[in-house]
Amino acid sequence: MCRPLAKVARAAKAAGARVMEFMKPGAFKDNARTALADDNLRSAMAMLNAGMIPNRQGAVDRLPEFDLLSQRGRELKDHVLGHLDYYLERFERNCKAAGGQVHWCSTAEDARQAVLKICRSVDAKSVTKGKSMVAEEIHLNQFLEQHEIEPVETDLGEYIIQLAEEPPSHIIGPAIHKTKDQVSDLFLKHHAKLGRTERQTEPPALVNEAREILRKKYFDADVGITGANYLIAETGSSIIVTNEGNGDLTQTLPNIHIVITSLEKVVPTLEDATTFLRILARSATGQDFSAYTTISTGPRRDGDLDGPGEYHVILLDNGRSAMLGSEVHDMLRCIRCGACMNHCPVYQSVGGHTYGTVYVGPMGAVLSPALLGVAETKHLPCASTLCGRCEEVCPVSIPLPKLLRQWRARAFEAGDTPQLERWGLSIWAFFARRPWLYGIGARLAMRGLAWLGRERGRLRKLWFAGGWTDGRDLPAPEGRTFQERWRQQQQQP
Repeated sequence: MCRPLAKVARAAKAAGARVMEFMKPGAFKDNARTALADDNLRSAMAMLNAGMIPNRQGAVDRLPEFDLLSQRGRELKDHVLGHLDYYLERFERNCKAAGGQVHWCSTAEDARQAVLKICRSVDAKSVTKGKSMVAEEIHLNQFLEQHEIEPVETDLGEYIIQLAEEPPSHIIGPAIHKTKDQVSDLFLKHHAKLGRTERQTEPPALVNEAREILRKKYFDADVGITGANYLIAETGSSIIVTNEGNGDLTQTLPNIHIVITSLEKVVPTLEDATTFLRILARSATGQDFSAYTTISTGPRRDGDLDGPGEYHVILLDNGRSAMLGSEVHDMLRCIRCGACMNHCPVYQSVGGHTYGTVYVGPMGAVLSPALLGVAETKHLPCASTLCGRCEEVCPVSIPLPKLLRQWRARAFEAGDTPQLERWGLSIWAFFARRPWLYGIGARLAMRGLAWLGRERGRLRKLWFAGGWTDGRDLPAPEGRTFQERWRQQQQQP
């Protein structure tokens, strides 16, 4: 190997190793402790409460038929999942009729090899990439770099984390964990060698700098890779939804356009896709509609002024077909809006990298065990208060708390939970099977805790609850159990 290529290979290996350091779901507890002590992360995550959450509510309130559209979306998803083979085969037929090619990939390695084969067919040296969580799932960037192909992320958030050599921490806002100052420092570090020696501090200036740096990359790329929000069975088309227009440049300027997506993204018709488009942006970013909604059908045709000469669709399974009809079947309805993680108190506190997987928050805590196995991801279903907020805001009504409980139960049955936790549950079960004894224990506990917190109304330390009281006080109970208060209320006229 010549020296320049050897240097590229070494850099790719180092970058890949750094990214994979984040991919440790078994380290959730340690990661959470580190995240809770990170002031920059806490500052960055405050954006959720300040922006995405109220923006979503405002956008939903402006659409009176939002609930009806959500119900329709759920019904559509359930229908497609019940006839998935039919709609995927119909998509393939119509895609081929439009001049496209479809590649069926059972595993992540199959998908990586399919992409590599296409890139090598034109001796590609660089590819531009639009945002794709499936590409993140198969670790495509590291794979391409190892084969001397330069991947260039063109979505601003993805571009930022590529410079930082980090995976995304959110499925909609990949760099949501970064503060503005961190981005300024990152750009100065990497762009100085390109002549950008002035540290920019305002968002418009940072965006313009990234845009100017990326402009030449679009024209130099041999292949463009995007994801797909939806695949349309009736036309063989793919749809991407963006706010920056980078996806359009990525898929129209290079000679080859590769779409990387998963099986469950197919919908029957273009009209059906509009149902999801009307609830997607509202649920994700609080917009009425995303800035760009782009439909691609096959390669450039005779008479077209632009567009790719080849159009390829990589259809990835990677464990999804095994989810059909299973306990977590409902998770396949997910439209990747990110609303569940935006509203999750655990995600808000620790960010996405803490999960150690590509898919994070409540949806990731359900999906990752299905894709990676519960033994490797056993901590993730426990990273939830089960408050139910995630299910409440899900636009397709996925029962996320129920699915999280199912994974917890499966981990318990497999003996993958800590022994101390198993003992604790056994003790609780002993009392729960004896309601009269449970009642006595609850009354004694409530009165004892009320006495301990009588002066401050709060408990600074509590045995067997150090995970809570190490970080915050525990409000002391009033002294009566719920059942006692309920009976008293029922006796009142």
